[in-house]
Amino acid sequence: MSELKTENPLGYEKVPKLLAGFAVPSIIAMLVSSLYNVVDQIFIGRYVGYLGNAATTVAFPLTTICMAITLTIGIGTASRFSLYLGQGEPERAARTMGNGICMMLSFGIVYAAVTELFLHPMLVSFGATEENLPYAMEYTRITALGMPFIVFMNGMSNAARADGSPRYSMTSMVIGAVVNTVLDYVFVVKIGLGVAGAAWATVIGQVISCIYAGLYIRKFKRITLKKEDLRLSLKEMSSTAMMGMSNGLTQVALTFVQIVMNRSLKYYGALSVYGKDIPLAASGIVMKVNSIVLAIVIGLNQGMQPLVGFNYGAKKYQRVKAVYKLVIGCELTITLIGFFVFQVFPRQVLSVFGSGENEELYFEFAVKFMRTFLLLLPLSGIQMISSNFCSAIGKPLKGALLSLTRQVFFLIPLLIILPIFFGITGVMAAAPAADLSAFIIVMIFIVREMREMSALDEKNKNIL
Repeated sequence: MSELKTENPLGYEKVPKLLAGFAVPSIIAMLVSSLYNVVDQIFIGRYVGYLGNAATTVAFPLTTICMAITLTIGIGTASRFSLYLGQGEPERAARTMGNGICMMLSFGIVYAAVTELFLHPMLVSFGATEENLPYAMEYTRITALGMPFIVFMNGMSNAARADGSPRYSMTSMVIGAVVNTVLDYVFVVKIGLGVAGAAWATVIGQVISCIYAGLYIRKFKRITLKKEDLRLSLKEMSSTAMMGMSNGLTQVALTFVQIVMNRSLKYYGALSVYGKDIPLAASGIVMKVNSIVLAIVIGLNQGMQPLVGFNYGAKKYQRVKAVYKLVIGCELTITLIGFFVFQVFPRQVLSVFGSGENEELYFEFAVKFMRTFLLLLPLSGIQMISSNFCSAIGKPLKGALLSLTRQVFFLIPLLIILPIFFGITGVMAAAPAADLSAFIIVMIFIVREMREMSALDEKNKNIL
C-alpha cells in the first residue's frame, strides 16, 4: 500500500524558510527554462536576422499551446497530490500521480502529431508572412518533435516539487538548458545551420532533461507508486484537468493573444513606416525578454503551490494567507526591478538580440513597444499569482475565471478595438489597459477569499 513516509514539514516549518526552499529552485528552473527561447532568439537574431526572429514569433503560439497542456496536467496533478497529502490520504495521492504521468505521455504525443500534420495552415493563421514563413516552417518542423518531452519533463518537474524535492526539479531543467546553449553555439555559429540548428539544439536539450526528470518515478518520498497506479482513468483525468485549468487556460489565452497581436501587428504594421516584419520581430523579442521576469513569477507560483495546497487541506488557514502575502511581496520586488530596466534601458536590452536591416527603424519601434506594452508589468504578476492561488486551494473554477480576466476579457478585445482608432500604437497600449482592469477584478475576488478563510479559521477555533 501507498503510505505517508515521513511527517511533512509543510505543516509546521516557518513560512519564509519553506518558500525559499521551494520557490528558489523553482525560480532557477523557470529562468533556465525560459533560456530555451531566449538563447535561440539571440543566436537567430544575430546570425539569421530579424526575419528569423519574426519566424519564431509566429511559431510561438505552438509553444504556448504545448505549455497549456503541460501546466494543466502538471499543476493539476501536483495540486491534487498536495491536497491529498495534507488531508492524510497518500493512496489517493499515488493514484493521482500515476494517472498524471500517463496523461503527460499520451497528450504530449498526440499534440506533436497534430502539430506536424497541420503545421502550414496553423502558421499562416498565426500571422506568418511570405518572407518569414519558410523560416517558421523549418524551425517548427523540428521543435514539434520535442513537444512530448516538454510535457513529460515539466510534468515530472512539478511532481518532484510537490513531493518535496524542488532541487531535483531544478536540476532537470538546468541540464537541458546548458545543453541547449552549448549546442546553439555549435549548430548555429560553428556549423551554420541557421534556424534549424537552433531548433535541434532545443530538442536535444529537452530530451536530456526529460530522461533525468523521468528517473524521479522511482524516487518519490511521500508515496509508494505501484504499477496499478499507472493507468488512465476518466474520473482522475477530469479532476486533474479541472484543478490545473486556470494555469492551462492562462496559456491558451496567451496563445489567442499572440495570434490576435501578430495579425494586428502584421496588418497595422503594413500601414505604417515599419512594415509587416519589424513589428513581428520586435514584439517577439519583447515577449521573450519579459518571459525572464515572468519566469520568476511563475517560479514563485510553483513554489507557493505545495505550501498553499497542503496547509489549506490541513485547515491551517493563517499559514495559507501568510504564504500568499509573502509571495505577493516577492513578486512586486522582482517586477518593479524589471519595470525599471525595461523603461530606462530598453535599447541596451534589445540590442543583445541583434537587429538586421533597417536598424534605426527597428529600434525605434522596439523601444516604444517595450516601454508601452510593459508599462504596468507589476500588476500582471499579481493577477497570475492570485489565479494560481485559487486553484491551489481547490477552487479551480474561480482560478480559471481570474486567469482569463486579463487575456480574454480585456486584452483580446482591446487589441482589436484600440488599433482601429490609434493604429499600431493601439496594439501597444492594449496591454497596460488590460493589466489595470484585470487587477481591479482580481483584488475584489482575493479580498473575499481572505475574509472567507478568516471566518473558517475563527470557526475552527470555536470548535476547539
